[in-house]
Amino acid sequence: MTFDTTAPEIAFALRTVRKAAQLARRIRASMPAESVTKDDLSPVTVADFALQALVARDLEETFPGDPLVAEERAADLRSSPAVLETVTGFVRETVDGVDGVDVCRWIDRGGAEVGGRFWTLDPIDGTKGYLRGGQYAVALALVVGGEVKLGVLGCPNLEGGVLAAAVRGQGAWRMPLDEDPAKAGTTNKGDSGFVPLHVSECEDPARARMLRSFEAAHTNTEQIDALAHAMNIQAEPVLMDSQAKYIVLAGGGAELLVRLLSPKNPGYREKIWDHAAGSIIVEEAGGRITDLDGVALDFTQGRALNKNRGLLVSNGRLHELALVALSRLA
Repeated sequence: MTFDTTAPEIAFALRTVRKAAQLARRIRASMPAESVTKDDLSPVTVADFALQALVARDLEETFPGDPLVAEERAADLRSSPAVLETVTGFVRETVDGVDGVDVCRWIDRGGAEVGGRFWTLDPIDGTKGYLRGGQYAVALALVVGGEVKLGVLGCPNLEGGVLAAAVRGQGAWRMPLDEDPAKAGTTNKGDSGFVPLHVSECEDPARARMLRSFEAAHTNTEQIDALAHAMNIQAEPVLMDSQAKYIVLAGGGAELLVRLLSPKNPGYREKIWDHAAGSIIVEEAGGRITDLDGVALDFTQGRALNKNRGLLVSNGRLHELALVALSRLA
């Protein structure tokens, strides 16, 4: 299977996600992580805004007619001059001559509606991981006709920095973040160039490794424990923030990932930017992703997966078994 990195969409996505992930790393290194709120000068606030501005600007230059569906809005930034000045300064590291008006305009490009063709972005997926020095990801995906066609994840803290990508029908691949994807070839071995990702072939649930979030508020921990017991999972869970989990599962480092509904928020629906890029990486690596009822993810319903309940990601071989176990827990 070949991976055409010269196609305009994938070349753009690889280039801009790599650039954004490297900027996120520089912001985190230069700012103290003393605050976790989104209305002050915390590093995650600055990084979210700066990265969304950077990606939106690159999208505007490369595919000016393509909408962007993303998490952030510039309204709060306009009313916080200190934050806007800091964000603009970081964007200037990559874009010469930019001012605050440019930054706010680019950020607000992310307010587009879901349509026939659009990009979706999470500039910093894994807020707490970013602040703690753990895992986080820059996540960008292209959706056409309700199907994710390509996805790219940039994870600066995963194994020294990883850039992972998938194109529908061309497999899932990874390479070191600090290598230039425009100069990289594809290979089945080695530490340079794009290396293919393949899910684990494990079929024994007792040996299955389950990926779990550090943040208990994101899911129903009691039911996940009950699911592990029902499936006779013996291995210790792998704790990790963000869509970096998708790369680990796609590369055979785990077999299951479940997002159950928190009892504090049973009506919650997952945001599309939290899963679009990771979902195609898992699928193209041979895995499977559905909601808790076995229904495929529907990216046509707006900014959230409004027709899907929770999430189940697997290496494929354990998926049906997990769905049966989940149905008995309901």
